[in-house]
Amino acid sequence: MSRVGKQPIKIPKDVKVSIEKGVCLVQGPKNKLQLSMPAGIKAEIKEDTLSVTRESDLKTHKSLHGTIRVLIANMVEGVTKGFKKELEIVGVGYKAQMKGKNLVLNIGFSHPVEMNVPEGLKVTVPAQTRIIIEGFDKQLVGEFAARIRRIYPPEPYKGKGIRYSQEEVRKKLGKALAK
Repeated sequence: MSRVGKQPIKIPKDVKVSIEKGVCLVQGPKNKLQLSMPAGIKAEIKEDTLSVTRESDLKTHKSLHGTIRVLIANMVEGVTKGFKKELEIVGVGYKAQMKGKNLVLNIGFSHPVEMNVPEGLKVTVPAQTRIIIEGFDKQLVGEFAARIRRIYPPEPYKGKGIRYSQEEVRKKLGKALAK
């Protein structure tokens, strides 16, 4: 069995989990999420724990076993605590600001880059060079943070660009110093 897949998921008291017709529904104080279960993977609720099992040892069932368990665990964590990603903007004159429900980035292009914030996410800009993305869906939070970073990833010579708050950018030597 999968080492990750066989671990049970503890369900907090304020979270309600139900499994009906191959769909796992998780409701909590922040919101509700659902996941359709693939064929061959089953989830069972016993008291305050949820366990994920697979029907057989087929390669597809093995590969999905741990993945589905982690997705359900992330759903439980998302509806209770939520998820958060922080981005930093490095560069002289580079800044971010919120205009209504849009994130506006001025990062050295000839025009400001405007991004619509997806439904279910909360984006705040506490300082001009920091962006905080919060939400209950881990995949949505991570994907939006990656989309923002993809606009201007950190470059290796000066380190300018958009990076995650704990990310270290390895700088290269310029051609004058690389003899």
